[in-house]
Amino acid sequence: MPMRGTALVLLMLCFGMLAPASAIAATTELHFFYAENCPGCQKQKPFVEDLQRRYPELKVRIYDVWLERDSFKLMMALARAHGVEIATTPATGVGRHAWFGFNDMIAREIEAAVVDCLAKGCPDLVATLADGQPPPPVAPTADEPLPLDPNNYSLPVFTVLLGLLDSFNPCAFFVLLFLLSLMSHTRSRKRMFLVGGVFIFCSGLVYFFFMAAWLNLFLLAGHLPLLTTFAGLVALTIALFNIKDHFFFHQGPTLSIPEKAKPKLMTRMGNLLKGQRLLPILTGTVVLALVANSYELLCTAGFPMVYTRILTLHEHPGWLYYLYLGLYNLAYVVPLLIIVTLFALTFGSHKMSELEGRMLKLMSGMMMLILGLILLWAPILLQNLPAVIGFLTAALAGTGAILLVERWVKGRWR
Repeated sequence: MPMRGTALVLLMLCFGMLAPASAIAATTELHFFYAENCPGCQKQKPFVEDLQRRYPELKVRIYDVWLERDSFKLMMALARAHGVEIATTPATGVGRHAWFGFNDMIAREIEAAVVDCLAKGCPDLVATLADGQPPPPVAPTADEPLPLDPNNYSLPVFTVLLGLLDSFNPCAFFVLLFLLSLMSHTRSRKRMFLVGGVFIFCSGLVYFFFMAAWLNLFLLAGHLPLLTTFAGLVALTIALFNIKDHFFFHQGPTLSIPEKAKPKLMTRMGNLLKGQRLLPILTGTVVLALVANSYELLCTAGFPMVYTRILTLHEHPGWLYYLYLGLYNLAYVVPLLIIVTLFALTFGSHKMSELEGRMLKLMSGMMMLILGLILLWAPILLQNLPAVIGFLTAALAGTGAILLVERWVKGRWR
């Protein structure tokens, strides 16, 4: 905190200590926004209780943003009034001041604000917002997150990371790699770029509408914990299927493209490339993309569902939700575009092997497993950028560790 802010806190505390007891008479409200599964909230709760004990005139109002939709909206309104784009719990409001997060410095600032408001009285911004009145202009202060605070970018970064990781799924790779392998024999870079680009564009468009359907379902149902629990359970189910497919490939139920459907897709791709005229080839590519993605939806349903549920846990204007979906899908198609570019430049011919498919299944399953567990027990952590990066890194590290152990075991038994 800057020196000026520290001096202000000290002056406010000193003023409160020097003020006579008769001067500390104004009723002041402290608004505490929390979620039951928020570690920071559990840390701040004893501090708030201690404040209330030491300052009997202080009135504490507690809002459960996880169970109460109106409380969540009020916290977001408080964040907007202070120019904070993404608010996280715990959040605290005293007078016209607000804090998001909790640490020792914030604790001292909250107490200083309480003392100052008890001594002099101060307008209650949260009460104004709760009454539906427009908030007065609030200048950013040293105790509020700055516009360049990395936590304000957690959702965009999470969107890009999950979109990139989502694209590494065996279903999408199987169809695209087989199509490009067939096209490599034409020795035409132009056609490979055009057909591959059209196929990816149509795939991304189908994915966007699929995610938009999940988004509208969650928005329609509202901010219900039951929905988040449902999303977590579905994520765990998909994770177990994918992990099972790694260890027992083509055995038992699966979410992969059905084996019976693969010959039909291959026949469509073969027929597509027999033509010479470009327009029929591109038209056939669009049809192929629609058919292929209809088979892929079960295989790739987990990430879109989990992401859209996380997205609806943030309060945004309607248009911004769709902008995030666009960003997700843009990240989703980037690795596929890189593959098309490499194939077109090198005339590569590569079909996905069983080993590669099993590896991608394991990676997808591990990530879905961790995301599902977080949605069930601590979804608030998904609003924290370092935590998100840590979770995804842990999933990738776990995948690598399993693959290394498998390789060691196979090498030892040979």
